[in-house]
Amino acid sequence: MKFSKLSESVFESLTLSISAKAKQLKAEGKSVIAFTAGEPDFDTPDFVKQSAIRAIEAGYTKYTPTVGILELREAICKKLKRDNGLTYGVDEVIVSTGAKTSIYHVLLAILDQGDEVILGAPYWLTYPEQITIARGVPVIVDTTADGYKLTVERLEKALTPKTKAIIINSPSNPTGTMYSVEELAKIADFAVKNDLLVVSDEIYEKLSYGKKHVSIASISEEIKKRTIVINGVSKAYSMTGWRIGYAAADKSIVKKMATMQSHITSNACTISQYAALSAIDGGEQFAKDARAIFAARRLLMLEFFKTLDGVTFPQPDGAFYMFLNVSKYYGATYKGKKIDGSMSFADCLLDHGVAVIPGLPFGDDNSIRLSYAVSERDILEGFIRIKDFLSQLER
Repeated sequence: MKFSKLSESVFESLTLSISAKAKQLKAEGKSVIAFTAGEPDFDTPDFVKQSAIRAIEAGYTKYTPTVGILELREAICKKLKRDNGLTYGVDEVIVSTGAKTSIYHVLLAILDQGDEVILGAPYWLTYPEQITIARGVPVIVDTTADGYKLTVERLEKALTPKTKAIIINSPSNPTGTMYSVEELAKIADFAVKNDLLVVSDEIYEKLSYGKKHVSIASISEEIKKRTIVINGVSKAYSMTGWRIGYAAADKSIVKKMATMQSHITSNACTISQYAALSAIDGGEQFAKDARAIFAARRLLMLEFFKTLDGVTFPQPDGAFYMFLNVSKYYGATYKGKKIDGSMSFADCLLDHGVAVIPGLPFGDDNSIRLSYAVSERDILEGFIRIKDFLSQLER
């Protein structure tokens, strides 16, 4: 069968495929420590589940407006004011089937054929694929020498007449790095000066450790008009499977996003919207408790992995990932198989009982991503296995 050129140019999400492979190996009886999944390992809070049950019992099982139920959009506006100092009206908020879908609908709404979007590498692996699907061109800027963050100097070099937008992800997947107010202010000035839009992915906002999360939209009214704030309930409230994300932006952008969404997904799941309303209205203590758990695991990861010879990484200030540079071990062999990049490194490591995500699809083939959304027991066992794996490599 002949497939479209577009489908042939887009790659499957390795995060999902490797996570599925790890689960399959576990089901077959193999002991695997999986540092793969980008989701909390504890359950959705009971009060959120109960709100979903009440919604079902009340008959809230029909279509809603494409942009989402009014009560949820009102709660999102209150949240943005409370947490981020941002004032939006309900006509400037749209609810989608996850933050991933929100980003896709933004790109569909703003990009024409050949429009360029700048993003810093390493990046969340879905960004360039979605830009491509939306007919745009991802322009990759290497940030490893700049603390894994975009700088105005790098942005100026990447800027062309076709540049339409910049994607900011803070806290970041996969590095966990966060932008300061000063860094965001410089990027904001650059965007305003060059008539650019900013897609600000803030899904890990509530998972920060010691540094305060700042939304670039809060820097000034000028940049707020140019920013599409992306967020959701998946990470903060352990609701990944409920599929609720949202975007806040100028109402002209939201209106175009709603048009796109109306033909792709219609409204987000009605029952999940009522669950998300409960989470946003009453889930702050749960989010704080979750952050404390991840903070303890982060310290454990830092303590363990800084002892690995030849392995380096940026200190994660947010999210729940570590991005380890393991390129020192490239050229070695494991059970006769040569390791020549992050893909083969991760494949050999999986054979040794540890699942990680290769850095290649994140734009950095020197590294691998580990999620610490796993138990402390698994962190310890995984570290022991990785250390043993490295000791068995032959040069």
